Amino acid sequence: MSKMKELSDNKLRPFKSQEKSEVAHLNGISYFDPFLERNLEHPTTNGETLTHLLKASLGTGILAMPLAFQCSGLITGVFATLFVSFVCTYCSYLLVKCAHTLYRRTKVSSMSYADVAEVAFANGPQWSRKFSLITRQSVLWLLFVTYFGTCSVYTVIIASNFEQLFTHHMGYKLDLRLFIAMLLIPLILLSYVPNLKYLAPVSMVANLLMATGLGITFYYTLCEVPKISERPAVGTLETFPTFFCLTVFAMEAIGVVMPLENNMKTPRSFLGVFGVLNIGMGCVTIVYILLGFFGYLKYGEETKSSITLNLPTEDLAAQVAKVCISLAVFCTYGLQFFVCLEIIWNKIQETFERTTTLHNYILRTILVIASVLIAVAVPTIGPFIGLIGAFCFSLLGIVVPLVIEFATYWDEVTIWMTIRNVVLIAVGILALVFGTANSIADIIAAYDPAQTVTCVINSTLTQTITE
Repeated sequence: MSKMKELSDNKLRPFKSQEKSEVAHLNGISYFDPFLERNLEHPTTNGETLTHLLKASLGTGILAMPLAFQCSGLITGVFATLFVSFVCTYCSYLLVKCAHTLYRRTKVSSMSYADVAEVAFANGPQWSRKFSLITRQSVLWLLFVTYFGTCSVYTVIIASNFEQLFTHHMGYKLDLRLFIAMLLIPLILLSYVPNLKYLAPVSMVANLLMATGLGITFYYTLCEVPKISERPAVGTLETFPTFFCLTVFAMEAIGVVMPLENNMKTPRSFLGVFGVLNIGMGCVTIVYILLGFFGYLKYGEETKSSITLNLPTEDLAAQVAKVCISLAVFCTYGLQFFVCLEIIWNKIQETFERTTTLHNYILRTILVIASVLIAVAVPTIGPFIGLIGAFCFSLLGIVVPLVIEFATYWDEVTIWMTIRNVVLIAVGILALVFGTANSIADIIAAYDPAQTVTCVINSTLTQTITE
């Protein structure tokens, strides 16, 4: 958790002297090391942080990568995925880099994403300072809406997969809402995992389940693979925006970056050439490219929104893959939920002085119940969350970190920084425009009773919704 009260006191006076207990002294010179000052009850190791990062980035959105490659072409897809991965990783890197700089300026040891945005603007150029509070609130609500919506969609995805298996084996159907409601107690118990330290084993289990599901999927895609020449190497300009949206919103995990860094035992290890961020995103990129390439190579124009939909339902192995992926999504719920919990809990601690562990667990219960109730009320929530994800992740994942860098280093801006960031901001705006347009089209289609619609959830996952 970020030190909100400490931050509030220091954010507008970054260069004033602090208490002696807050700084180290090197050769008679006061020196503040935020990482030595960080006091965590349950810090996470580099391995545990990497596990969380892999789980956050390697979500069910990867199952849409063959469809993305169908939109881009085989060869173009490889290089375009590398570019998208670079943009997402670089913007996450910038966010953490700015945070480390602001730690030292404000003499605090940790910040949330919203803290970084507010402090950067509060200590930036004159024009930005009056926008510091609104920037903070905007980031907080964008994060909360995106990840809370994702939690609701996860319940729909889990329930949908088990409903399909139930119907296949039992021979009759039950209302999807019943399966969603049955998830309430298991999800509440999962939300009671106290912190990221204890959530690490859950993420490890999720990674193993996802690996098993993907392994089976790879088996099917690698059997009787056609020649590469049978698939187009380059897609069309009309379909490329869809590729970009699918890939960006599947790989983006900006919301968990600061919580992961804040809970690390050795936060310096998060950055660097061989830091946790680069290693995690590098592994994710390789898997995304492999599944996208071979999935499209195998199924060609018959590729569906989720590669698991191309698997033969009657095969036991395909059923195992669906179960594993569903359980992996269930385990991932806890990590997405942690982002929502941290936002609301910090807000409560700012407002009320007397907060206890009991209040924290009451809040956890209320949030889970709310997410499940939304899913029960609107099982076709997917396209709406796609719209939210397209809008929020374009801003949070690409545009905002670049603006934060401008505000943090406003007196050190170079021509190269300006050109680089302007180009990347343009990329983010394109993702915003095309992602939003695609999601609106999905919403219109999902509520057209005359057709069966394939809805792509751009934030982290995909599902097929039959009306």
